[in-house]
Amino acid sequence: MDNSKNANISNPELLDAIEEMQEDNCNENVNRMIDCVMAAQFITPGIVSQPRNVAKTNKNGGTVMQQETQVQFQLIENQDKEKFFPAFTDQEEKEKWEASKGKHDVIMTFDDYAQVLSDKGCNVKGFVINPFGRSVAFPKPMVMSLKQQKEERAKNSGIEKREITADDQLQLGDPDPDNYPIDMMASMINYLQERDDVNSAYLKMFQREGDKNPSYLVIVDFDSDKMEEIFKGLSQSAAPHLNGFQFSMMPYSVPFAKKAVEGVDPFFTAED
Repeated sequence: MDNSKNANISNPELLDAIEEMQEDNCNENVNRMIDCVMAAQFITPGIVSQPRNVAKTNKNGGTVMQQETQVQFQLIENQDKEKFFPAFTDQEEKEKWEASKGKHDVIMTFDDYAQVLSDKGCNVKGFVINPFGRSVAFPKPMVMSLKQQKEERAKNSGIEKREITADDQLQLGDPDPDNYPIDMMASMINYLQERDDVNSAYLKMFQREGDKNPSYLVIVDFDSDKMEEIFKGLSQSAAPHLNGFQFSMMPYSVPFAKKAVEGVDPFFTAED
């Protein structure tokens, strides 16, 4: 969840997917729409308080002071007086709601809504995309089901989110030329060719001290703020072709990444 007063959020692919799904409610269109929702960022108006110091207990049992920002969301109600988060795809949709004027833009993803809705004390019934336009409702039971499915897919794909820190002892190398992952590379290239915000991508192998097997490491040079969306697309492209290997990604902007690919030719380069 991000707070941004003037967020430049737009979701043209999702809007197209919603329109197609509402015109033809076949499984293919429904699944495409859900995939777009999973990758999208939405605007939910709210009142954001000034950061305040809060006492927290760290993993060692000590008390530390951290700054927290409180958000009071603007909710909408249906005819049964049930409350939902409004999830606007862009500023134009948000401005259709008079009550949103003068409120902060709180940037939310599907995961953010799912996290808030899973709180036992939350009495919100779900979220609604563009409630004053081509609206699509995601009731809480549906959100929880999709959240569980997403977690299961990630668990079974061989992909996990792991931080690489300065303390890690890493061995870097190149893929085995005799077992080069051609199918995986082709799938990722097909995905990257559809984007206009990725400049190049590199493939390396790395192995942490203590790991039994090496992992693929894809380093991506991109020009947008959609890292999560790009990485998700690459993960989904690579997942069917991992053959038991782990899979990691890193932005080229990280100093470690730049050093790792010095003298390495990218496997993908955007056309000029």
